[in-house]
Amino acid sequence: MSVIYRGLVSAVDRVVPRAVRPLWEHEAGPKTVFFWAPAMKWGLVIASISDIQRPADKLSAPQTGALAATGVIWSRYSMVITPKNWSLFSVNLFVAGTNLYQLFRIFNHNRSLKHQ
Repeated sequence: MSVIYRGLVSAVDRVVPRAVRPLWEHEAGPKTVFFWAPAMKWGLVIASISDIQRPADKLSAPQTGALAATGVIWSRYSMVITPKNWSLFSVNLFVAGTNLYQLFRIFNHNRSLKHQ
């Protein structure tokens, strides 16, 4: 797979416009895993946002808590590594935020059940 990827990168490298070249050549740019891993992680954010429509009793507190915790941990980690990876920071901030919101919904649902 790496042979295919390197071939694709070298082919695209020739046609990247001058204005986009700094992003393309960045240490955390599209030529590296530091770009693609956070890009794919946006799927977790989309899934969490789509779960807003799901009833709170159908959400998993342990799973949501784990996602919120990893979002917080990786947000911090992305600021101490070199190169600074703002893409990784932003996606993990959104992972943490959306899942903290879901945890709040689960907490409110469980609290309302206790009051009934």
